[in-house]
Amino acid sequence: MSTTETTAKPSVLFVCVHNAGRSQMAAAYLRTLGQGRIDVRSAGSAPADSVNPAAVAAMAEDGIDMSAELPKVLTTEAVQESDVVITMGCGDACPIFPGKRYEDWKLEDPAGQGVEAVRPIRDDIKVRIQDLIADLLPEHA
Repeated sequence: MSTTETTAKPSVLFVCVHNAGRSQMAAAYLRTLGQGRIDVRSAGSAPADSVNPAAVAAMAEDGIDMSAELPKVLTTEAVQESDVVITMGCGDACPIFPGKRYEDWKLEDPAGQGVEAVRPIRDDIKVRIQDLIADLLPEHA
């Protein structure tokens, strides 16, 4: 057994204004593809009432059920508790803390679009998540 098994799991927070599309898809992929080896959060500064149905449908096509997810409000605590904070190209402002890794993924906004328009966004997110997992868990890549 390696000593890395005793270290804390890396944690990632996905942030998008409404927490209804991009950040939800990214979190769902990381939960699934990370197989429980990474703590995953998602939130928004102005969360919507529900997750985008086109995003739910697009993810279902790839075998991931997001139908029970609910948008959550972004808190300072969520940022503090995360090692990596990824914003989704929506210009959301996050509190900045030293020692955290911040990334901004420039992604099209799926709001108001049909599943056909959401598929390429979903596929882009999946590739980015696979790269993120390889970076955070190099021993499992």
